[in-house]
This record gives sequence, C-alpha cells and structure tokens, in this order.
Amino acid sequence: MSKLITALLLTIFLALPLAGFAAEVQPSTTGPRVATENGQSAVDTEDDFDDPFADEEIVVNDPIEPFNRAMFWFNDKLYFYLLKPIARGYRIIPEPARVSVDNFFRNIETPVRLVNTLLQFKMEDSGTEIGRFVVNTTVGLLGLFDPAKSWLGWERKEEDFGQTLGHYGSGPGLYIVWPVMGPSNLRDSVGMAGDYFAHPLYSPLYFKLKTWEQYALYGLDSTNKTSLDRDTYEGIKKDALDPYLFVRDAYQQYREAQINR
Repeated sequence: MSKLITALLLTIFLALPLAGFAAEVQPSTTGPRVATENGQSAVDTEDDFDDPFADEEIVVNDPIEPFNRAMFWFNDKLYFYLLKPIARGYRIIPEPARVSVDNFFRNIETPVRLVNTLLQFKMEDSGTEIGRFVVNTTVGLLGLFDPAKSWLGWERKEEDFGQTLGHYGSGPGLYIVWPVMGPSNLRDSVGMAGDYFAHPLYSPLYFKLKTWEQYALYGLDSTNKTSLDRDTYEGIKKDALDPYLFVRDAYQQYREAQINR
C-alpha cells in the first residue's frame, strides 16, 4: 500500500508541468461580505445568485457557544499561523497545476457523491457522477483534468450524507465548531461519519491506507485548496463585525440551500 500511495503522489507531481500549461483556472465567484449592526452577518450575493433565505431570519441552535467560540479561536490561529503560510509557499506551483491537483482529489471523492445521490433517488445525478468519473479518470488522466465539465457540460453533483439526512427531514441540530475541521452541526457531524465509509482514501473498505498516508493526503488536499482560495476568510475578518456569527450564519444558510436545491 505504501507503494500505491507513493505512485499516486508521483503521478500527481509528475503531471504538474503538463497541468500548468493545459488546465484552466476558474475565476472566484465569492461575493463581498457585509455585517449588520447587531452583529448578524449577511452575504452580498446580488451579482451571483438569488438568496432563497433573504426574507427569512436565520435561526441557529447554538447552546454551546462558549465552546464553539473557543474552537473558532483555535481554528483562526491555526489558519493564520500554520495553514496559510504553508499555502502561500505552496503557491510557487503554477495555479493551473494546483487546479489539476484539486480535480484529482474531487474525482477520488466520486463514491461519496454517488452513494448519496442514490440514497436520495436522484438517478440523473447518479448517472452524471458515473459518467464524470469514467471520462475524467480516462480522458482526464486519473482526474487531473475535467473534460466531463469542459467538453460535455457535466457538472459535479455536490452531495454528502448530511444532505441526505436533511433530504429526509432531519434538522440540523445544535451548531458545532470542530477543531481543524471547522463549522458543522449535529446532523452534518453524523453525516461526516457516514461519508467516511464511502471515501476511498479514508475508508477501510478500499485501499486500507496507513494512518500517516491518510494524514499526508488530507494535508496535501487542504493545503492545495487553501492555496486556491482568494483570501475569503481574510475578507470575513476584515468586514464582519463578529466573524464567528458571520461564519455560523453563513454555514447554516449554505447547508440549507444545498439540501433544498
């Protein structure tokens, strides 16, 4: 298995020069953040999409707010003093190459999305995920490229077990901020445990990777994603009166939108 993980990593990095010339970078569509006078936050999405919750008050069940704020503080420091500096150094790799690395990891996650589209009986989405995996794994060189989207218009269907639980009527439960992993809630925390068994890199049902191999791949994926981010969190810190409230409310709104689409 060590040889397998080494081969995977070598495949990624040997393909980086090719990716640097051939992959296309998608522009950021993140809208500007604003905060209201009472500390509740909102997202200015006028130019991006119509907010289905614009006329609804965001109600978040947050009975363990002191704990959550402590974890938010911890994650904030971890981001600025560890993850972000590493990501800045990682940006020495051309951005199109980093996009290809991201494509690779998203392609590997196909079983998670596929299982949850099937559980929700979204058969058309299931077919799209199967088609994307076949095309991107073959023509797209193990998922480094995304011809399924650029050539065929097959968009990735973002589904997870938390959304599946919500689809069948499960409420979010209490809001939780986990160390390292960030904002979540009781339903989505259960969902993460369910998705664990469908994820090829972490589930014991697939490659049976060693713990250090899983952490190494998780670290590479996290660093790569952070390097592609357009300083979204920095914008929140700058503009929001209370970043904790902003992230909490935005997470709740985002997840409800995903479930109800």
